[in-house]
Order: sequence, then structure tokens, then C-alpha cells
Amino acid sequence: MFDFLKRGRLVKRGLASRKKRRRRPQSELMRNLESSLYVKVFIFALFAGGLAFLVFSGQQPEPTKNYVIALLVLTTAITQLWINQPKSFEQNSRILLVFSVIFVQLTVTKLLLIVCNSGNYWFLRPEMGGLITPYAFAPLVLSVLLGRQHGLYAAFFVSLWSSMLFGPIDAPLLITSLISGFTAVSLTLQVRRRSKLIRAGFYVGLAIWLLSLTFGLIGPINWFYPAANDWGMLGVQSALAIGNGIVTATLVGGALPMLEHLFGITTDISWLEASDLNHPLLRRMTIEAPGTYHHSLVVANLAEAAAEAIGANGTLCRVCSYFHDVGKLVKPEYFTENMSFERNPHDDLAPTMSALIIIAHVKEGVDLALKHRLNQRIIDIIQEHHGTSLVRYFYQRALQQHEDALAGGKIMRLREDDVPEVHEESFRYSGPKPQTKESAVVSLADAIESASRSLEKPTPQKIETLVNEIIDERISDRQLDECALTLGELKTIADRFRFTLSSMLHSRIAYPKPGQKPAMPRGESLRPDVMVATRKPETAPPVSAA
Repeated sequence: MFDFLKRGRLVKRGLASRKKRRRRPQSELMRNLESSLYVKVFIFALFAGGLAFLVFSGQQPEPTKNYVIALLVLTTAITQLWINQPKSFEQNSRILLVFSVIFVQLTVTKLLLIVCNSGNYWFLRPEMGGLITPYAFAPLVLSVLLGRQHGLYAAFFVSLWSSMLFGPIDAPLLITSLISGFTAVSLTLQVRRRSKLIRAGFYVGLAIWLLSLTFGLIGPINWFYPAANDWGMLGVQSALAIGNGIVTATLVGGALPMLEHLFGITTDISWLEASDLNHPLLRRMTIEAPGTYHHSLVVANLAEAAAEAIGANGTLCRVCSYFHDVGKLVKPEYFTENMSFERNPHDDLAPTMSALIIIAHVKEGVDLALKHRLNQRIIDIIQEHHGTSLVRYFYQRALQQHEDALAGGKIMRLREDDVPEVHEESFRYSGPKPQTKESAVVSLADAIESASRSLEKPTPQKIETLVNEIIDERISDRQLDECALTLGELKTIADRFRFTLSSMLHSRIAYPKPGQKPAMPRGESLRPDVMVATRKPETAPPVSAA
């Protein structure tokens, strides 16, 4: 309670710093609520109560029978989520998101059908209810936020519940809802721009229009006597069906930022927006640590290409790579890529002090990220990208100084206990180790890009050897034990690193000076493709489009 008083006295005596490092807020209550069984039961009971309200509201035959069927479907939905999506089932916030989005669609569907069947509005007839129902809302939201499997899950179960809101199961409503939901999910496998949502909404509207024609919701149409048709009404109904999908997609695009903020989820759209290089920290880096800035850009290219090759989130890797070394802004001149040619500041420091400065850039990076309110995944990768690895250069330097001190001590007849020991723990990062595939990919890309700068006259063979050595070293040091990478994925990552580095570190032809003839090997004539350094192998993996 009185720690701040002790800290103030230490600051006055010069024994403590005035700077207080920011820490991520950790709430024990929120962690308990996230995994509490009672909270899960409460969410499911609340959803069951909502189903009861929707089924029993209004006048419909056999509501009790429909509610029992709805409860059986709910039991199936809970079991399905527990078996197929165990990670989402463990997080109460994800359960709340899934079932609240589904309930919103069910509520809007019930309301629209009641309004259309009431006959109080001349422009909303009973047959128009099936044209304006937002079939794709829940599948679109959950597909973009949580992935394709959650979108399909929502499309299936929201269709079942929607079809029983008015007594007997409505087969046309069920089929239209299923096909519309599946269409929405299939067109939103990787949404990086909001315009793709609108495109998905258009095709959903087209599917609704075709199904409405099939089930007779549009019409009646006289195919033999076209002049007898009411083309004005047919046009309005067609516009409602196609506009249904577009309006639904537009509403989803507007709701996504709010849902991302409420449930702590970041979509590819937000990651793409976060990749703007005009962020204040990145602008500072271009001026104060230009070497680190260029290093981060290259790491971003390597990490994104490798992540896409194994099916991980490449956009996330790119953005996190931009910020992974942002802590070097505190002391940029102590890192090799920012050093001047005049002096090396580590020459005046002990190896342990140099290692402390190098290791501190991770904590300083977390501090800056919290100050600028960066995404939590960025903060995690800043903290994990070195894991618990060893600052090998200064560790070897400390061992050498220790041996020299022992040798000098023998001459001066000193005891070995008088020479301080070198502890490996003092030269290791504090961790934690990479916890996700994306974090591991950024960690490997960072190490490999840094090491590639030391290659003299890089060749494909040297690059391949370097990549394999660093990955093998990380495996033997057990830095990849806590992420979900497999050996097959590591091989794919190594191949992509090798190919991308070979493309970036390729050699160029030496241009002659003005008035000087280009030197050519004897017996060889100048070929039209002399500027082509190497031919791209047919089996080489493609470079990321980004």
C-alpha cells in the first residue's frame, strides 16, 4: 500500500528511476468469468428463454411442441460446438458472441414476419416476409469474426430455429436460409476489404431471388402470356430479394467494428487497416532507427509469405512484424543495424550490461505498445518473438573474459572463487516462448533476416544452410515447444524463407563506367537475356502478393 512512498525516497536518493513501466491489466475476475461453468449455463439458459419468448409470442398453433423441438435443436447445437469447436466452447465470450448474434437474427426474422402477416402495412404483404428476412446476417458476422466453421454452424442452426417460429416447420424458409447462409460463408473465406462483404451480399441476394422464384414467393408469373404479368410488382419483389443481401452485408460491415471492440477480436479488415506505415511509432522509427525500420519491413515480407504458405494469418504477421522491434527506439544506437561507422558503444560496456540493454528492448517494446494502445496480439508477439533464447554473442564474450580473468588470476595467484561466474540465465530473454503459429513465424523470420545480413556473396546454397541451421537451433533450444507448428509446416516455412531470401539477396550485373567496355568471358557472346541472373525454378513456391 505504501510502496509509492518507498519508491519516492529511493528516487530522491538516486537509487530508483522515476519512470514506471506500464503493465497489461490482469483481472482475476475476468479470467474466472471467461471459463466459468456457471456462466456457460447462464448463457444457454438465457438463450433458451429467448427462444421461448419468440416461439410463444404471437398466435400460432402448437407452440409448446415447437418449443420442445427448439430445445432439442439447442441441445444439438451445444453438443456440436463442444465437439467441433472446443476452443470456442472454453471461452464464454465466444459462446456469448455466437448465440447473441444468432438470437438477433431470429428476433429480426420474427418481427419482420409478424409485421408482414399483420396486414397493417400496404407495402409489406405476407408473401414479402420471405423476401426481406436477413438470412445471411449471423453466418456473415461469425464467418468474418471467427472463421468459416463458425459461419457454417450459424447458417445451419439459425435456419432450423427460423423455420419453426410460426408453427409447422416452413420448408421454403428453411431451404432459403440454409442456401443463403452457405453462400455467404463460401464468399467470405478471407475478407480483407469491406467491398468484398458487399459483393458477398449481392450474391446472397441473387440466391434469395432464384430461390424465391422457385418457391413462388415472387409472382405469380404467367410464363405463357408475359403481357398478363404485373411487371411493376415483379420488379419490386426482385429488388427486395437482391437488396436484402446487399443491405444485410452493409449492416454487417457497420456492426463488425463494434463487435470486434466488445469481444476483443481482430478481423483481417482491421489488420489491413493497422498495416498503415504512417503510425506514429513507425514514423519515429524511420527517423530515429532507420536500420530497424528497414529490418522490420523485410521481416514482414518473410513472415507474411511463410504464414500464407502454412495457412496462418499472413496479414497479422505483417502488421506484428512492423512493430516487433519497436522497443529499440529507446536506445537505437546500441543495435547493429543502427550503429554508426565511428564507434561501437558496446566496446565500453561489460558483456552483462550489453546483454541487459539488448534484452530490455522487448520490455521497452511492450511499454511503448501499451502506451500507444496497440492490438493485444501485437503486444504478445513483441513479448514472444525472442522467447527465452540466448544472446549468444555477449554470452560468448563473457565466457572469454572469464577465461582471461582466470588465466590472469593464476599469474597473480588469485583464487578461482574471486573471479565471478558467468550464468547463462543472465543472457537469456525472459520470454514467454512463442504461443501461436504467427508468433513463431515472426520469431523465425526475425532471426533469419538478421543472420542473412552477415552472409558474404550469398548463394542459394548458403541461404539454405543458414535457414536450416537457425530453425534446427530453435528446435534444439526448445523455443518452438509451445506453438502449434508441425515438422511439415516447418519445412514449408524453411522453403518459403529460402526462396524469398534468394529473391531479395540476388546479385546484380556490374555496370561499366562511361567509356569503358563491359568485360565478357572468353568464348562467350552477349546473349539477349544477359540481364537475367537466374531462372526461377518450376517448383519454387510463389512469393506473397503483398
